[in-house]
Amino acid sequence: MNSSKNVYASVKAYSKRGKLLVKADFQTLAESRDLEELITRIKNTVYADAVADVQKPYSSQSIESALRSQLANIHYSIAKTSGNSGVLDAYYMKFIVSNLKLILKGKVLGKSQEELETHINLHAEELIKQRDVVIKALVAKDLEEAVASLNSAQFGEEIAKAAALYNEKKNIQVFDTYFDKILFQHLSGAMKNYADKEATKLVAMDIDFYNILSVIRGKFWGLQEDQIQDLIIGAGPSSQELLGRMMAASTVRDAFNELSNTKYKDLIPQSENELDSVAEFERAFEMLIYRTSLGSFTKMFSFATIVGITKLTSFEVRNLAAIAFAIEQKIPTEITMSKLILEEE
Repeated sequence: MNSSKNVYASVKAYSKRGKLLVKADFQTLAESRDLEELITRIKNTVYADAVADVQKPYSSQSIESALRSQLANIHYSIAKTSGNSGVLDAYYMKFIVSNLKLILKGKVLGKSQEELETHINLHAEELIKQRDVVIKALVAKDLEEAVASLNSAQFGEEIAKAAALYNEKKNIQVFDTYFDKILFQHLSGAMKNYADKEATKLVAMDIDFYNILSVIRGKFWGLQEDQIQDLIIGAGPSSQELLGRMMAASTVRDAFNELSNTKYKDLIPQSENELDSVAEFERAFEMLIYRTSLGSFTKMFSFATIVGITKLTSFEVRNLAAIAFAIEQKIPTEITMSKLILEEE
């Protein structure tokens, strides 16, 4: 990577790091009595411009959409500033992937194009001139046609596999996992070109998160070992061995216990209920990624700071969207706060 661009991007990352919202800010936002009050309070933060054009009647959906546009702008500008970085391009793909997930899951549920359009924000695609891919899937009449429309896309094969596995298992989450696979495959391939240890650590943690969770979910869904194996992406020999042992374990609990001799041993969930234990593990791992991202700012001018701020701004927007949803649904503030990805006091 061009080092002068890297320096500039790192300075920009530090400046953004200083403007991240803190727990007290989220608390104030979460205490809003309604969405109108929430919008007023967001206007006192760095997200003022993001929500300036949100129209009444307010909905958590329209607020989230506006915030996602702002996040796309932030990530696009970070990626542009740091020159051609495959890693940042892979993280940017998340916007496109999450839209495609929504569309294919919507087709399964028989939702109309109009219904789906309210949930889709194409700003990220517009910035990189990739609208057509998503639009084609959106206007398709059913799942089959949507999958066929993506056939020529760079990830068509994985999407076809996802549809086949869905037809066999009838579990809609299959789409989440396969689309995540596309994303993390790109990330894994891009990371091979970087020597920055801290950045590599952050990306490797994301890939571990995906792989471990895919094995756990695969076991939970009752997939065959070869089906789970197909979800796994390039991992080093030690990771490969661990994932193999997890796949061979007889229950989800036994699979989790395979982590007891790894750096992730503290993340093993306590819950006996399988569904709860998966959710507990997912949250614990995301908190670890969040804390590691915060810790990436130890060395100025390193690529890690640029990856770190990309992760932290994503968590921030996700927290804001969760608050909007909770206020709309009248969920108590303390429950909302307990679900956010934040520094624990």
